[in-house]
Amino acid sequence: MIQTEEAPKLRFIDLFAGLGGFHQALSSLKHQCVFACEVDPQLASIYELNFGIKPHLDIRTASPSSIPQHDILCAGFPCQNYSKAGDQLGLDCPKWGDLIKYIVEILNYHKPRLLIMENVPNLMRHESGKTWQGIRQLLIGAGYDVSEQKLSPDMFGVPQVRERAFIVGRRGGLQGFKWPKGHQDEFLSIKSVLDERPSEARYLEPHFVEYIDAWQALLDALPKDEPLPTWPIWAMEFGATYPYIEATPSSFGYRKLGRYNGALGQSLSWKLADQVKAALPSYAREENKKFPDWKIEFIRKNRQFYERHKAVIDPWLPRIKSFAPSFQKLEWNCKGETRSIWSHVIQFRASGIRIKSTRRAPSLIAMTASQVPVIGWERRFLTERECSRLQSMGDLMHLPKTKSAAFKALGNAVNVTVVKEIASALIDADHLSTTVAPCDPIPKFKREMADAA
Repeated sequence: MIQTEEAPKLRFIDLFAGLGGFHQALSSLKHQCVFACEVDPQLASIYELNFGIKPHLDIRTASPSSIPQHDILCAGFPCQNYSKAGDQLGLDCPKWGDLIKYIVEILNYHKPRLLIMENVPNLMRHESGKTWQGIRQLLIGAGYDVSEQKLSPDMFGVPQVRERAFIVGRRGGLQGFKWPKGHQDEFLSIKSVLDERPSEARYLEPHFVEYIDAWQALLDALPKDEPLPTWPIWAMEFGATYPYIEATPSSFGYRKLGRYNGALGQSLSWKLADQVKAALPSYAREENKKFPDWKIEFIRKNRQFYERHKAVIDPWLPRIKSFAPSFQKLEWNCKGETRSIWSHVIQFRASGIRIKSTRRAPSLIAMTASQVPVIGWERRFLTERECSRLQSMGDLMHLPKTKSAAFKALGNAVNVTVVKEIASALIDADHLSTTVAPCDPIPKFKREMADAA
């Protein structure tokens, strides 16, 4: 085995730094941050408190020549352009779409050997992959071999399912680099990040308890020998008959829907067009000729589910008629586990109430305080400090002062453990390729002579 010297300390910059996930990861590997950039003044102040570096506020006003020389560029560039929950404008976003160009300017000017970037998985699929291919070509044009991979903290011993797209690059090739594979830990549990009876915890308000108790009543009434649906339960489809396969209600014509039923089975007869539209589920009001296949399938499965269990559902339905639409949907992600919602992890999302196993927390997002995961058996939301542990940021001394600001920052943060695994693999491969010279190739004519012999 060829012995190599220990990799020297490297200098890195932290762009779109947020709470400093990249900083924590690389500094734990003994590397030095020489520049940071964060547009949010509050987060910039917290970054300075935690790390002793005052970030530049806007990358657009940072001249590449003013940025110190560095070996690694790190960037968790804004994801709202590509996120399913965002506007998905991508590089055309007037607010954030041009930021990749500033990254490339820095790469062209300083030519750091390595780069590590992070974004939402939808970056790779946005515009049928065209957005990512455009970014990839920009990075290649700046002199980097590039590789991308989707990774989640639960692959590395952190009890959170949070798949993110990671991008690495190296000038001169990525020879020797392999993405960390991670492992599945059957003993992983969200309980490992919980505090015992935290005094600062926010407990569920009565209306949230009402939502859960109503859905629990339905689960209790359903046949015990039939598995719960693996698709999202959309109660708005219970009793609905509006057309959805060959046409949307919009393309069918709202004035022609009088003989059909809308959300929760309400009749659409004797209503004006605007009233008909309002009586449909919000997801059925889109002005398209046809629904996407996945939506058609969800509607079909929910209507079939209703027909099979009509005797149980009809007396239960009045309990949720006054709920906001997002609380009339339930996603059960606990296949084979106890049907007690209060025994699991709960998350109130715009897409519905999501029930997850205690083995892993749902993905932290740039969330409102009500979208923070709920510890069902304690009937409380996760605290800011518990969420920071799900991002492997438990050592941070300072977080934003308000709950909403802290949860938003943590939802936007990069997971420290995942970045540390990637950075270790990339830096080790770079060190080996720059310190270990390959064997001299055998000249072609000598190979031919050897083969002839």
